[in-house]
Amino acid sequence: MMSEIRAGKVARVVVYKLDRLGRSLTHLALILDELQRLGVSLICTSQGIDTSGDNPAGRLQLGVLMAVAEFERSLIRERVNAGLRAAKGRGVKLGRPSTLADRREKILQLKAQGVGLRETARRLEMPASSVAKVIKASSGGGESLSQDYPGYR
Repeated sequence: MMSEIRAGKVARVVVYKLDRLGRSLTHLALILDELQRLGVSLICTSQGIDTSGDNPAGRLQLGVLMAVAEFERSLIRERVNAGLRAAKGRGVKLGRPSTLADRREKILQLKAQGVGLRETARRLEMPASSVAKVIKASSGGGESLSQDYPGYR
């Protein structure tokens, strides 16, 4: 759509709601600025916005709606951060679950067979650092990996 607007093939853009036009408030603001610079009006049917040159009230309404949208995003961000802090306070472990526990037995089995760290990583198609992490955790974390694998640094 934007390439056709830039080529001068579009005189006005009609959308049902503003949130259908841009991915984020910043993206929407950039699009609106570009539309204004190119002289393309925006008509938002459900919100009664018309930014054509002879409608200053539409431009005012659009500016107010953008400010309200930014305020709403800030409130959402605050609520999310407060929820994350509360969850951490309750001891909830956040983030993606580790998949290393699923492979722990196979890694330790290969280590017991004398397979090197990098070869274990190749066979299991995983990073050598992840293999090292599992081995270090299983040995209590005190031993140096270079003792078990002289080629590992």
